[in-house]
Formats: sequence, structure tokens, C-alpha cells
Amino acid sequence: MIARLIATVLAATWLLQAVAAQAVELIMVEQAGCYHCTEWKKTIGPIYPKTPEGAYAPLRMVSRADAPPAGVTFARPVNFTPTFVLIEDGQELARIEGHPGEDFFWGLLEMMLRQHTDFADPVKTN
Repeated sequence: MIARLIATVLAATWLLQAVAAQAVELIMVEQAGCYHCTEWKKTIGPIYPKTPEGAYAPLRMVSRADAPPAGVTFARPVNFTPTFVLIEDGQELARIEGHPGEDFFWGLLEMMLRQHTDFADPVKTN
């Protein structure tokens, strides 16, 4: 009985990890000492996971030295930080290079999500 329960939990965990690995995500590539990375994390970072964009494409932060992370392929190297790379199924779909400021970031992100995924902001579609 316990062995069956453990096997079920392990199978469910594997399935959730497989689904999560295939999901859309936004990878923020940063580096130590990057002023614009720090500004993004202060102004947008706390808000991002609470937005429809953040729910659809959860954020993962990685160091430029570690980019791309295991299982992810970037279309080209990251030369500027921050760079925001939209990923689906481990492949880059699009990117925003640099931090254009809070007002422009949201517009660019929404445009990127709409052009490259099936994202639909529920607030704007009603």
C-alpha cells in the first residue's frame, strides 16, 4: 500500500515536472553589478508574478555566466543585461534586450506574448 502511494506520488511529480518543462516561461538574464537589473527587480519584480503575463510566463532569473540554463536553447548569445528571453519547450521564441523602463516593458512583453504564444490577457479580452 505504501509502495503504491510512493509510486503514485513519484509519477505525479515527474508528470508535473514534464509539464512545467514544456510551459512558456520568461528567463531574465542578469549579471552582478547591473544597474538596470536591480532597477527592474525593484520596480517590476514584485508585481510581475501577480500579473496575467507573470501567471502565463513565470519568471526565472539566471546569471549571464550560466545562460542558457540546462534544457534551454537561446537563438543567440546574450550580450546585454538584463535580457528577457521568452521560452517555450526549451526554445527561444523572442527576447527583450535591456530594460526599457516600466511603461515600455509591459507593452513590449504583451506584444511579444501575443505574437509568439496563445496569450490572451483576460482583463483586455472581456
